[in-house]
Amino acid sequence: VEVVKGMMFDRGYLSPYFVTNSEKMVAELENPFILLFEKKLSNLQPMLPILEAVVQSQRPLLIIAEDVEGEALATLVVNRLRGGLKVAAVKAPGFGDRRKAMMEDIAILTKGELITEDLGMKLENVSIKSLGTAKRVTVSKENTVIVDGSGDKKNIEDRVLQIKSQIAETTSDYDKEK
Repeated sequence: VEVVKGMMFDRGYLSPYFVTNSEKMVAELENPFILLFEKKLSNLQPMLPILEAVVQSQRPLLIIAEDVEGEALATLVVNRLRGGLKVAAVKAPGFGDRRKAMMEDIAILTKGELITEDLGMKLENVSIKSLGTAKRVTVSKENTVIVDGSGDKKNIEDRVLQIKSQIAETTSDYDKEK
C-alpha cells in the first residue's frame, strides 16, 4: 500500500518527452494549472487561447483528457522540448460513467471545471479560471499523483464521505477498489 496525500490514479504520461526528472523518469509540475477535458484532443487549435494564457502565467500545465493524440501530442512535445511550455498530458482514469465520476473528483480536488461538450462548453471558450490547480503533480510512466489540490476543503470532505458510503453499499469488489 502506497500512501499519498492527495489523489493518485493509474494513468501515466503519454510521452516520455514530458519527463522533467530523468533520474526518476517522472514529470514533476510545481503549482500547475490542470485542464480537465472529457473528449480526445487531436488538434490543439481550439486550445490555443488557453495555452497562450498558461505560457503568460509561466506556470506548468497538466492536461487530463480521454486521449491526446496525433498533431496535438506532437505539438505539446515540441513546445515542451523548446522550453516554451512546461506541460504533461495523461489519459483520464477509468472508463465510461466511472471516468466521468473520477474526472469530477479531480475537478472538486483542484477547484477546476470538467470541460464537457454535452453542457455546451467549448474548449476555445475556456478561460484560465476554469482550470484546476494543485501545489504539485508528479506523473510517472504508470501513475499520476495530484498533491494539495486547491479545491474547497468542505466540498472535498463531502465527496470523500459520499465515496465512503458508496463503498459501504456496494457488493462489487471492482467498485470497492476504485
